[in-house]
Amino acid sequence: MAVRQRRYSKEELAQRGQELYESGIRQQVEAGNDNKIVAIDIETGEFEVAENVVPATNRLFERLPDAQPWIIRIGHRAVYHFGARSLKKNS
Repeated sequence: MAVRQRRYSKEELAQRGQELYESGIRQQVEAGNDNKIVAIDIETGEFEVAENVVPATNRLFERLPDAQPWIIRIGHRAVYHFGARSLKKNS
């Protein structure tokens, strides 16, 4: 199993991932995929959509072994949440 190295800070990873998602990926994946996961390579903008994090990132790594993935749940502000407050975006 390959050891992958992070090349970006958590802050830069999140910033670049969110920018890519908002600037074009969202329009491609949002319809009919609510609650699914998008794994985005922040260096290339390539992405994969799946029901869960592991399949989405595995498929991304199959295509791009050196990917720097950022993950988001479609229609939500974050992938996971704890507590009673919903992370569903208010449209």
